[in-house]
Amino acid sequence: MMQSPMNNQPSHRPYRQWKAHIAGWLLGLFCSCLTFSAQAEDSWRDKMEGLIYAPRYFGPNAFPTPEMFGGNLPARWAVEVRGDFHHMTGDDTKDIYASLYVPIAKGKASVKIQGVIREFYKTSEAVRDERSAVEVKSPIPCYGDVIVNCHYQVLRSERWADITVSANLKTASGGRVCDARFTDAVTYWFDANIGRNLWRNPEASVRVQGLVGFYCWMTNDMIHRQNDAFCYGLGLTGQWRNFTLSGLYQGIQGYEKEGDRPMAVRFRLEYELKKNALAFQFKQGMKDDLYRALSLSYIRYF
Repeated sequence: MMQSPMNNQPSHRPYRQWKAHIAGWLLGLFCSCLTFSAQAEDSWRDKMEGLIYAPRYFGPNAFPTPEMFGGNLPARWAVEVRGDFHHMTGDDTKDIYASLYVPIAKGKASVKIQGVIREFYKTSEAVRDERSAVEVKSPIPCYGDVIVNCHYQVLRSERWADITVSANLKTASGGRVCDARFTDAVTYWFDANIGRNLWRNPEASVRVQGLVGFYCWMTNDMIHRQNDAFCYGLGLTGQWRNFTLSGLYQGIQGYEKEGDRPMAVRFRLEYELKKNALAFQFKQGMKDDLYRALSLSYIRYF
């Protein structure tokens, strides 16, 4: 009895079933990856809502400190490059800072552009969790904010005092807000610097100075969209030949009272030779400023 040619041909059904199983498995894996990515993205965004926009819960460069000029604006152009090392329990941060100072109107006013060019950090898991951050270190380069300062000399009097006022803006150009490094929000402040010589001769001087002002930054709180603060400072500066030594006490007092009242003591020693200067600075934070910092600067005057 002859068999039908159809019965002699091999069956493709098992091969087709195998392909269908593989396709189904790949489709399921692809859908699982999409779901996991969406959940991870939602988790990342949900964590951002837990950030507290205050100096205590951000990196050391997120809230810049108003500068103290002693009430007397420098009359020379200056370019500064600085390296900083900040330390607190659970956070070691290094950064590269640069600034350009330009006097205008024959020294009666000035503009300064400054900012952190690059920040390197590594935190503990405990600090990361306290700040509602995502990573303990940045997987990509972390750049800082650009800050623009505009100063004006209101009064210059050897008999009474020297007074300057300033308007200052920190842009929202900094990165890694998800790690609580920079706020990605605008900060601005207005201040007045007052200074007076206590003693002076051709080679040396001793000067007392103070600062008062208003400091404000934007937050992620839907009720309180900004935090208003009072900023203050007090210092003493001594100069002998090419050496300048200053000790400053500064702080910011926010009204929300949740990590927004940092204080710090700073000591700075500068030596200048032929328009080139090296400066060393030590900072000890207090209250809501948890960092201790060491800085080394090179300044070129023109």
